[in-house]
Amino acid sequence: MPRSIAAVVLSLAVTFALPGTAAAEMLISEAEAMLPASTDVGLTTRGLTRGPGVEQVSPDPERGVASPLPLKVKFIARNNVAIDPASVKVTYLKAQSVDLTERLKKHLTADGIDMTNAEIPPGTHHLRINLKDKQDRTTTATIKLIVAPK
Repeated sequence: MPRSIAAVVLSLAVTFALPGTAAAEMLISEAEAMLPASTDVGLTTRGLTRGPGVEQVSPDPERGVASPLPLKVKFIARNNVAIDPASVKVTYLKAQSVDLTERLKKHLTADGIDMTNAEIPPGTHHLRINLKDKQDRTTTATIKLIVAPK
């Protein structure tokens, strides 16, 4: 194999083998971020819920972070009832909501969402997460992402 081709192959192999070099994946596009804001960002719940819990691990919902960012959400099973990952739906809250579920599908497990390099435009973004456990008990939670300008 000629030296130049071998050098390119070696360079590509090293690039993909190094940790932390994963390419960023678009979670929210610039066009979606510019859609009119939703008036339904708040979440009102009443009574006791026995559905799964949802905890935003990163980014911190009160601090701005640069994009790409790690998006980590933990799903908490209750009463020893497993969460149904196929039931998870993630929606970007805008005047006309945007379904982000397909973009997150490969990052979803029964334990939560783990997307290491989510590309999101600057601004404050609200995502609604709906999920069920194996006994069809539902939970709806809203998480907030604050993305700092580059």
